Amino acid sequence: MSIKTTPVRAAVLTLLLGLVFLVLPVFTASAMTIQEVKSEKGITAWLVEDYTVPIVSLRFAFQGGSSQDPAGKEGTANLMSGLFDEGAGDLDSDTFQTRLDTAGAEMRFEATRDGVYGSMRMLAEKRDDALGLLKLAITSPRFDAAPIERIRAQVLSGLLAGERDPETIAQTKWRRSIYGSHPYANADDGTKETVPAITADDLRAFHKATFARDGLRVAVVGAIDAETLKRKLDELFGDLPEKQALKPVADVDLKFGQKVEVNYDLPQTSLQLAFPGVRRDAPDFYAAAVMNDMLGGSAYTSRLYQEVREKRGLAYGVSSSLVNRRYAALLTVGTATRSDRAAETLGVVRDVIRRMATEGPTEQELAATKKYLIGAYAINNLDSSDAIANTLVELQVGELGIDYIQRRASYINAVTLDEVKAVARKLLSVEPSVLIVGPPLAGDGKG
Repeated sequence: MSIKTTPVRAAVLTLLLGLVFLVLPVFTASAMTIQEVKSEKGITAWLVEDYTVPIVSLRFAFQGGSSQDPAGKEGTANLMSGLFDEGAGDLDSDTFQTRLDTAGAEMRFEATRDGVYGSMRMLAEKRDDALGLLKLAITSPRFDAAPIERIRAQVLSGLLAGERDPETIAQTKWRRSIYGSHPYANADDGTKETVPAITADDLRAFHKATFARDGLRVAVVGAIDAETLKRKLDELFGDLPEKQALKPVADVDLKFGQKVEVNYDLPQTSLQLAFPGVRRDAPDFYAAAVMNDMLGGSAYTSRLYQEVREKRGLAYGVSSSLVNRRYAALLTVGTATRSDRAAETLGVVRDVIRRMATEGPTEQELAATKKYLIGAYAINNLDSSDAIANTLVELQVGELGIDYIQRRASYINAVTLDEVKAVARKLLSVEPSVLIVGPPLAGDGKG
């Protein structure tokens, strides 16, 4: 759910954003010190202290997310995430949001496939007021009828608009073709049939099952010391249940070799391919990450970009990504092109992938990619206090360790050319699933 911003809060946020950008040069992978802080009640957070500007950024995640939505009530996690600032404790919606404005704080919640995330950014001098509101939202959301119906109406409006959108229709078919009956096949925001079925009791039950301490990960960046944070962790999260009550979710039995066509008379055709990916804890993950960057991960230097954009001008952009979720891993490739050249573009994309699978990269490509992946990490992940907090939470979710940022370069440097070639053959030799959104192709696109 997107954050709801009043005029007063908008002015405050403008100030906050300006201040945050002042601290960008401070944070580098080598200079940043991450502390592990543990409260008396056993709640752990990773902390980066910085007093350059008087701001505190807090980010947290609870395991769960939309994959935990009850059957027939898909969209529960998403609807819940839009209601935390719509009243909590003894404060109704209007009073709660007025208090947020007065505290000069930004609060945000969102539901993903595998987790429910929350964040708050606040001025250090108003930290206690802001965190008091966050505690109410986390521990005592009201889920009053009027806000539920208002947020539900917003969700349904988006769902109805999606029924007329070719890309939304295509993504629904695409998920079902790849994920089958797994919860990942469902839309995060539900359907026009399931969203009206969600009750306040459903939201309360989901909150109770998900918001518990054993599934919690926390990161804090900014003007707060470790001893103060220990107290605040217990104030914020100490009253939550100790254990989550999540339903079991199986790993996905991924489906490949499928062709999904959504035919519309459009001037531009969207193309997407899906190959097997590599789990984050697999021995060849870093080899796959290096290979993906050469294939299509780097915006301007990858093989796909050079062949599709630079040499032929077939598309404005083309990219590949490793998609790692808790229960599935994919490698995806995507682009969009003029519809009369879609078959040609798909053929070029498939040829680039085929050559990576059969020949692999060169030593020169490997060396350049390693250098880029190591050097770009801080720019891509540590360029603001919010970005650092987000990165630290994701490292905790992935169980990568508090010293991962220091160790990461050694993992990348250890990747050999033979390992990259092997993982390219393993992943890219599989016949992919292909999604085509636009007019029917004039040809099979297989090159």
